[in-house]
Amino acid sequence: MQTGTSTLVATKTEVTNISPFGIWILTNDKEYFISYKDYPVFETATIKQIANVTTDFSGNLHWEELDADIELDSLENPENYPLIYR
Repeated sequence: MQTGTSTLVATKTEVTNISPFGIWILTNDKEYFISYKDYPVFETATIKQIANVTTDFSGNLHWEELDADIELDSLENPENYPLIYR
């Protein structure tokens, strides 16, 4: 009986720009814009806090100090993830 193995590939993720409107993240050879309007946690964050981004095994974004996570699919297909505040 043969069991499967999985290979985890390190993903290089970096902040490429911080503007008055949001931040740009490069990961998996794709660049994503994260607006402060949609993700207000970043609007008052320091540059150091924003730059301290990591990715999980699925490539999703995580900011430990800000306690913030963003699934890449929500950036690629925002229509599937309506933001609703209660």
